[in-house]
Amino acid sequence: MKTITTWKQQHEFEADHDGNTIHIDGEKKNGHGPKALLLSGLAGCSGIDVVDILGKMKIEFSNLRMEAEATLADDHPKVFTNVHITYFIKTAPEHEDRIKKAIELSLDKYCGVAAMLKKNSPLQYTLVIES
Repeated sequence: MKTITTWKQQHEFEADHDGNTIHIDGEKKNGHGPKALLLSGLAGCSGIDVVDILGKMKIEFSNLRMEAEATLADDHPKVFTNVHITYFIKTAPEHEDRIKKAIELSLDKYCGVAAMLKKNSPLQYTLVIES
């Protein structure tokens, strides 16, 4: 895997991966900040796993959304000291245990981003089933 990140101006960069471009902005005016990108990467990585696992379980759902939050250390380097993901999903309430199983498989076995982050900070989740 390779990305190419090019400085544009001040704290703004453009990152390319296989022809897909994102904007990074340390001031968070014209793009995500680097740590927010890391949280988005975690949510996306886990979301992909959950969608795949629920598909194999033949569980119908819609409106999957993840909100990832992190607490930062007070001192430099300001690493994540705790990460929490809330999964919001529209499905039948009787699927709750199987959805939790899918999330746990993602966070504990399949998601490489989660594996990397867990080496430094605890990772928890909450599931909210919407009807």
